[in-house]
Amino acid sequence: MRRPGFSRRSFTSGAAVAALVPTGLTAAHAAAPAGRSAAAPAQVRRFTMYAENLPNGQLGYGLEPGEARIPGPLLEMYEGDTLQIDLVNNADVAVSLHVHGVDYAIDSDGTRMTDSIVEPGESRLYTWNSHAPGRRDDGTVIAGSAGYWNYHDHVVGTDHGTGGLQRGLYGPLVVRRRGDILPDHQYTIVFNDMTINNRSGADAPNFTAKLGERCEFIVITHGEFYHTFHVHGHRWADNRTGYLVDENDSSRVIDNKICGPGDSFGFQVVAGEGVGPGHWMYHCHVQSHSDMGMAGLFTVTRADGTVPGGPPDHGGGGHGGGDGGGHHPHH
Repeated sequence: MRRPGFSRRSFTSGAAVAALVPTGLTAAHAAAPAGRSAAAPAQVRRFTMYAENLPNGQLGYGLEPGEARIPGPLLEMYEGDTLQIDLVNNADVAVSLHVHGVDYAIDSDGTRMTDSIVEPGESRLYTWNSHAPGRRDDGTVIAGSAGYWNYHDHVVGTDHGTGGLQRGLYGPLVVRRRGDILPDHQYTIVFNDMTINNRSGADAPNFTAKLGERCEFIVITHGEFYHTFHVHGHRWADNRTGYLVDENDSSRVIDNKICGPGDSFGFQVVAGEGVGPGHWMYHCHVQSHSDMGMAGLFTVTRADGTVPGGPPDHGGGGHGGGDGGGHHPHH
């Protein structure tokens, strides 16, 4: 899947401005060793996104006509970068793009109140800017844009986009800081009411990595409920990146985190580190939620692709393979 972001190749090209970098981090992974810090000048990227009807009354965003999906495409930028998104509405209802965590003028707010929505058959340019940390004149710190954020519709169903969120119009945005470590794999997990990525039970998404690969989880919550995200066998630092910067980093190390409607967070882990390969469960740790199917599998394989033991007999209902629509493999 084409993903607007920055590639490892672009780090060495020295290009300062690009209309579109069509490959994502992992698609160009072979250009540099895993775990190498990234550096690139600020870029402006312009690309087109499409909103479309999907089966069973759902809606999705995509980067090509006919490629809409749930969640929408993973978008990435560095602090200082700008994304210019032409949203084409091929759906049968008015839609919009509203983003969390980055900077935008009022005409890119994506709400009916600001007249920044897109009627069926029309298009609109949304511009998202980002910035590095700084200081105000009074000496206080201006926080940078780096973080794990999300974008979503804000007009379908109600003027708050309740119907758009319910039907699948949402996606992840990652803003990195210069020098951040890049992952081998990225997984988007959206707890949306009682579904994961608008799927549940036996259809819940599963993810796969090889032992020792660096994996990035992007967790978002929408809907009416608070959830807790837990992944078996793996821990992460409760900070901006999920990893510790040195032995004296005081960030709390956790394996379970609460996430309420509109919240998002992310982290990196090394697959199977200290525990080995296996079918590791992830799930909402609100017991009734996991019992109702809010669970899936994070499968860590050996180098040859095999997994110890037989096929899992439980994935919170998430039996079977596949990447769940949130796995961005590199080839």
